Amino acid sequence: MADAHKLEIFRGLLKFKSNTQKIWGVLILLTIITLIEVVLGIYKPASLMTPVLGMKGLNWVFIILTIVKAYYITWDFMHMRDETPALRRMVVWTGVFLICYLIFILLQEGGYVFDVYKDGFIKRDF
Repeated sequence: MADAHKLEIFRGLLKFKSNTQKIWGVLILLTIITLIEVVLGIYKPASLMTPVLGMKGLNWVFIILTIVKAYYITWDFMHMRDETPALRRMVVWTGVFLICYLIFILLQEGGYVFDVYKDGFIKRDF
């Protein structure tokens, strides 16, 4: 692990003078992403309500923004940027894989439960 933490975000595009400024910068970034999610959740634009890969586009936007926030929290607040590349890959990609797997399982089971309530008993052969 490095002796000093790197004081930049966005791969060096924004550089800060102290850790306090960096924490505020990361907080502002995460707040902006959260505000985008809230505004999209309130207004629900019609252009994002069309089905994309079996789900509404708006749901895909929420999933992607949530993964971006989780990745960035891991990257900055858990100091993954200061670790060796192998450890970073193990931690981050394992988490990303498990989140994607969880999303797949929830969508499959949720779709089945929806179909059962809509049409009654359904047998699925996988």
